[in-house]
Amino acid sequence: MKNFRLVATFTYPHEYLVLKFLLEKEDIPFVFENETMVGISPFYSNALGGIRLLVPEAYVEYVIELINDLNAPSSPLRVV
Repeated sequence: MKNFRLVATFTYPHEYLVLKFLLEKEDIPFVFENETMVGISPFYSNALGGIRLLVPEAYVEYVIELINDLNAPSSPLRVV
């Protein structure tokens, strides 16, 4: 996990499913920390600091832009 940087934090897995699909489609390496633990026990999300999206340094700007595009008012999809 060297050179991976935190890009976003989510409370529950359903909040980032579209983003996860897009990252996989673009072949961008990523890790969602705490994903399994929150999936097993959703009430632990706040105690664990949420589900954290980590991407390599080289992709940080692109992923932030992707998230912003999904959250644009004109976008039919939304990342919470």
